[in-house]
Amino acid sequence: MIQSKSDYYHYVKQDKKALKIEATSTAQLFKNIVSPNYIWKFQQLLRKVEYFQNCKKGIINKLYLNFLKYKFKAISIKLGFSIPPNVFGPGLSIVHYGTIVINSNTKVGSNCRIHVCVNIGASGGESEAPQLGDNVYIAPGAKIYGNISIPNNTAIGANAVVNKSFSEENTMIAGIPARVISEIDIKKIIKHL
Repeated sequence: MIQSKSDYYHYVKQDKKALKIEATSTAQLFKNIVSPNYIWKFQQLLRKVEYFQNCKKGIINKLYLNFLKYKFKAISIKLGFSIPPNVFGPGLSIVHYGTIVINSNTKVGSNCRIHVCVNIGASGGESEAPQLGDNVYIAPGAKIYGNISIPNNTAIGANAVVNKSFSEENTMIAGIPARVISEIDIKKIIKHL
């Protein structure tokens, strides 16, 4: 969770690295005007909302935070994302536009790579939501729900339904219901590690 300005800069830098956004050059600026990267705009706004929500006080900052939340809601609807602030650690990489729904009680560590049609939420009226470790890859269509935990360095397969906790790191989880299907080197999937 962003607790200071240095945290904010760290999160933005790690997100940029995860999304493979290159250093700003004249060519890159022109490309952003012609064909903007809306996922990067979304993630920048997400981090700015987190920073102002967690760190800034005072009337002017609260007014600015409300403006940021308005812009954040608009781009969230445009892209199909329902991702609340203070859920993801640094190094978030959203791969595609499309439906992604995350419960606000969910916590995800650093370097998460997430695809379209993913749903991470509570189970049947409970308030507890999944807790995911660092370096987690979530393939398209995965459903993760309940008061469960997923360890570091885990890949969750396409359309998997994860409703129980796992403890082994460096594994691939897949199926309905999900189970460990193999060992995996997460660096082969999350390339920026």
